[in-house]
Amino acid sequence: MKKDLLVMAIETSCDETAVAIVRNGREIVSNIVASQIESHKRFGGVVPEIASRHHVEQITIVLGEAINAAGISYGDLDAIVVTEGPGLVGALLIGVNAAKAIAFAHGIPLVSVHHIAGHIYANRLVKEMEFPLLALVVSGGHTELVYMKEHGHFEVIGETRDDAAGEAYDKVARVLNMPYPGGPHIDRLAHEGSDTLELPRAWLEEGSYDFSFSGLKSAVINTVHNAEQRGEVIAPENLAASFQASVVEVLVAKAVRAAKEYPVKQVLLAGGVAANKGLRAALTTAFAEMEEVELVIPPLNLCTDNAAMIAAAGSVLFEKGHRTGLDLNANPGLEISVYNDL
Repeated sequence: MKKDLLVMAIETSCDETAVAIVRNGREIVSNIVASQIESHKRFGGVVPEIASRHHVEQITIVLGEAINAAGISYGDLDAIVVTEGPGLVGALLIGVNAAKAIAFAHGIPLVSVHHIAGHIYANRLVKEMEFPLLALVVSGGHTELVYMKEHGHFEVIGETRDDAAGEAYDKVARVLNMPYPGGPHIDRLAHEGSDTLELPRAWLEEGSYDFSFSGLKSAVINTVHNAEQRGEVIAPENLAASFQASVVEVLVAKAVRAAKEYPVKQVLLAGGVAANKGLRAALTTAFAEMEEVELVIPPLNLCTDNAAMIAAAGSVLFEKGHRTGLDLNANPGLEISVYNDL
């Protein structure tokens, strides 16, 4: 009888200090997240130095809470999994060094994980993955279409050329004087308005799966400034609805086209913007017409940064034989294709 695989994961890539214990890559035993949103809200975005200091203050507390909630000891663990990158280098270093210390002190294998791989594998915590599949990753720093032919193999077929979708949401929210993080506020306001403003859709060259949202962001800013100069008032709910309609239309259309071109069984939504109700609804409607493709959307608590998703990805890499040395360093520019040859 196969022994259960029990891993602890640490995630500190941005402004959440998170630790989770996951069994067999799919069962969450404990999942603790300490958020820093209130500390960064007054600055309108994440301040790296402040994020790092909070991680230092919180990491041992969150580690203890995760262990206690799971009712286990370090001796029960088969692996320590940690986010290597991408992310804020100072924030990443806190998690990496905590993971190395635990691995060394208790003689436990160490496994490093790509942050976006974690977001994709968040889906496995609710539904087993069926290959080949396509992942639509939409977050503050990343907008990508990733094709996976098997566990641990990531082929980026489309990515952002400038602003990621989540970044554009935050910048537009700032124009509307909304607090950080702006995405949820834009999403909420968009459902109160109508798509009445003509805003651009960046399709790029024919056949491209890449994304671009900087032009849309600039168009929103120009629309607001021009209206102010003319003494006109734009209903903020209509601006939010028009902006969201532009983002969602491009994301959904490219995901549907890729799902038709690539022979996939599943399409997974991943990343912080996966919590966006407008995007979730539009994808559900679009893929309802494609019976041969299953759409998987994680619950809201697994969309934003957490360590359970890192554990889910790390469990697969551990079973594929991936081990990391104690010379591991933070890698803010880590490419997701690093695992493809395992």
